[in-house]
Amino acid sequence: MIVKYTDKELDLLARLMRAEALGEGNLGMLMVGNVAVNRVIGNCLDFKNIRTITNMIYQSPGGFSGIKSSLFQSTSTTNEKNLAKRIIKGEYFHPATNALWFYAPGTNQSCKATWYNQKNSGKYKNHCFYEPDAGVCKEIH
Repeated sequence: MIVKYTDKELDLLARLMRAEALGEGNLGMLMVGNVAVNRVIGNCLDFKNIRTITNMIYQSPGGFSGIKSSLFQSTSTTNEKNLAKRIIKGEYFHPATNALWFYAPGTNQSCKATWYNQKNSGKYKNHCFYEPDAGVCKEIH
C-alpha cells in the first residue's frame, strides 16, 4: 500500500476514476488513479500538504472537475473499487507513472508540449498526461 485509506476514501477514488475516465475503459481509469495517488504522495508544487485521498479529491483550487459530474455522485462498483485498490497498492501505467496532471484536449487535438509548466509524458485515448522534471517531486520520481 502506497497511501493509507479508509473504505470511504477507496469509494471516493473509485468514483473519481470513473467520473474522469469511464469512456477510456479500465486502463484510462487506472491512469487517472495514478495521477490522483501521485498528488497524495508528491508533497510538491501545487500538492504540498495534500496527504489524504479526501484532501486530494476536494483540493480547491487545483482539484478535479470530475467531482461535479453525475458519474461521481453515485456509489462505486466492485470493479471500480478493485481498480482503485490496484492503484493504492502501487501499480503504475505509462504515461501516468509520474504524472501530476492530465487533461482532454478535445477530439483529434494533439497534446500541448507543457501544461502547468510540466512536460507532456504521453497520451492515452483522449487524455494527455504531464509530469514534473526528475528531482522536482522526489516522492514520485
